[in-house]
Amino acid sequence: MAETDGDDGDVPGGGGSDHRVHVGGDATGTFIAGNHNVVIDAHGSTVNVLPPQRRPAPVRRGRVALLPRRQPEPVGREADMARLRHALLAHGLVQVWGPPGVGKSTLLRHAAHHLEPGPDGVLFLDAAHREPGDLAQEVFEACYDAPGYAPTGPELRRLMAGIRVTVYVDGGDDGDLTPEGLRLLADAAPDATFVFACRERSLPGESGHLELRGLDPASGLRLLERELEQPLPEGERAAADELCALSLGRPLFLLRAAGLAALDTSGGITLPRPAAVTGLLPLLLDRLDAASVRTLRLFATLNGAELDPVHVGALCGVPGAASVCARLARLGLLAAAERGYRSAADIVPEILRRSPETYPADRLCDHFARWAELPTTTPAQVADHGRALELAAALAERQGRPDLAVRLARAVSPYLAQSLRFGVWGRLLDQGHDAARRAGDTAATAYFTHEKAIRCLLIGRRVVAAALLAEAVVLWRQLGDDAGVQAALDAQQYTPPPSAQPDPDAATWADPGTTAPPPQPDPSTATWTDPGTTAPPPQPDPTTATWSAPDPSTASAVNPGPPPGADAWAAPPFPADPATPAAAAAHSSAAASAGGAAAGGGTAAAAGAGAAGAGLVATVIGAIAAIVIGVGLYQQASDDGPSGDPASSASGELAGVWQDGMGNVFQIAEAGDGAYRFNVQGTCGDSSVVEITGGSGSYRGTMPVWDDTTCGTTLGEADMTISLAADGASADVLTTERSDGSWECFSCGSDTWTRLS
Repeated sequence: MAETDGDDGDVPGGGGSDHRVHVGGDATGTFIAGNHNVVIDAHGSTVNVLPPQRRPAPVRRGRVALLPRRQPEPVGREADMARLRHALLAHGLVQVWGPPGVGKSTLLRHAAHHLEPGPDGVLFLDAAHREPGDLAQEVFEACYDAPGYAPTGPELRRLMAGIRVTVYVDGGDDGDLTPEGLRLLADAAPDATFVFACRERSLPGESGHLELRGLDPASGLRLLERELEQPLPEGERAAADELCALSLGRPLFLLRAAGLAALDTSGGITLPRPAAVTGLLPLLLDRLDAASVRTLRLFATLNGAELDPVHVGALCGVPGAASVCARLARLGLLAAAERGYRSAADIVPEILRRSPETYPADRLCDHFARWAELPTTTPAQVADHGRALELAAALAERQGRPDLAVRLARAVSPYLAQSLRFGVWGRLLDQGHDAARRAGDTAATAYFTHEKAIRCLLIGRRVVAAALLAEAVVLWRQLGDDAGVQAALDAQQYTPPPSAQPDPDAATWADPGTTAPPPQPDPSTATWTDPGTTAPPPQPDPTTATWSAPDPSTASAVNPGPPPGADAWAAPPFPADPATPAAAAAHSSAAASAGGAAAGGGTAAAAGAGAAGAGLVATVIGAIAAIVIGVGLYQQASDDGPSGDPASSASGELAGVWQDGMGNVFQIAEAGDGAYRFNVQGTCGDSSVVEITGGSGSYRGTMPVWDDTTCGTTLGEADMTISLAADGASADVLTTERSDGSWECFSCGSDTWTRLS
């Protein structure tokens, strides 16, 4: 709840400007992620595991039609549309690429409306500053009716299998979606057709592609005349041809040239001279009114963030903000997005040069915090403005006000969690946590630490969750917050118990998608030494807390964690004690990469009747027993090995420390007679030793496949083939199921391991 002093000047509907906001953060809500039921609370969210019969059964929607809002039809793109249509027929993945301002977004939006959709429909996604996992959740929500439910990665792939939609993804010019991110998103809907628009071609050989170039002179002339709403005078046609040539036919520059001509006060139509083509932007800004300049200053401050015009009106005091933004978009100064507008990339330096004073962070943070608390604001709307929230918090810290960043992050965190967009939620939690520490706000530090732990549980980062929960217990106790202490202790039952922490001399279990945890305490003494530190952190009460650890954000780690965007695909963790009722209800945990066991396992959660109706038993392959080790232990392992050079292990032997494609670090040990062994563990704590045999760089083994819905049941096996590279520094791993057709291994596939020592 927000308690305010002063008036509501910066909230839609308010009328003044002097205000302060004190956010208590008592927003509550419930959602389900994988097999976890989460209740959001200001004193630390709570989580429990649902039995299979209580998990959601997503209902397939009819034909999907999630289309972008209509914009003016692109000029001169008939041939490009034909090429795109042909590429869609020949490929399941198509990239449309070209430089900023060439018209990629316009073409993609037009194609979504006018090209033949997939058999099951069409979707359009704006991917600027968004993570693959958040985009995949949006695809799921478009195809299924399952409010408040976020499936695990493998469960999502199972649900999306067979759904043939065409998905248009506008990545913008920021390059947020890496090749790995593109693959993760495409893998989430294996039978969908994806069209990505981006600045550069990033998947050569893996997709169809369409390079978008500038307009030819005739099309450039047509665009200018359309924007001017009248034919060009004969005397201006030569200037139009030169403008088109000098701008390389990019529509953005031609729009600005038409804007300058339209703003000409002489009464005639006079295009800017070709010599001025590089200076169009300053000339255009010189002719704008004060309301437009204030609007652009806000957009430049929140560089690249999408804003609904309602925020422009409230923050800038601009009446009719929607029409102002639309006019600036027609001038090529703003870009129209799905829920609002964002700045054109090249206007920011010029705006900041003209107005170097920074936008007041207190106004931004107060406005967004209070807006998020309004009963009419939905979690989805808060998530849609995630980039703006991040930049507002960052601005507050740059202006020396971390308390403002804390206030904003704490206000929006419950709504970001309820939106099921775990990527942006995680970023705001990190910002809030860092700001709280700088501000010396212990209560906020406890809150963000706790919420980060809950998020880690939901995305499968169990070791990090355990460390954060242990720290949260200490912080809540220091504050005397019994509710927070109890919530953190309750959540600890779903993290690895002390016995599951890795022993320095043996591999015991895997934590897919996590960075390495800090050194662990001695269970018998509850004391430990962290290399490089002078004093241990506060320890929890050994009678009620499982173990203590330093802040994971500052601990050194060998394991760099998953690739960008990958943590959003991890599945929920297994419970600590399979004998407890809650633990028995738990199912699969592991990373959701196609690498299956090689990537730390995988889950194919059966969410109710969906799997049963298909006649398949969803399964989970065993997770590689990873040695998650701190810097000191890893250095010792490296020093004890043959040498620090991975190539020195190129004798064909597998023994050593490896890292899989999801960033998990694990150890393979020699078993004698040319055999090797490592441990695997299932969702409910079931464990097994896998033996690998072979030689000359080729090895084979068999992995167990556990039932995802019934703890302790093994359904069959999966074959693992390991092909060692000639230099011994890496290995290609393929896991394939052995099934009689009654079950399917959704996590089997290929992966690459890298030798660390």
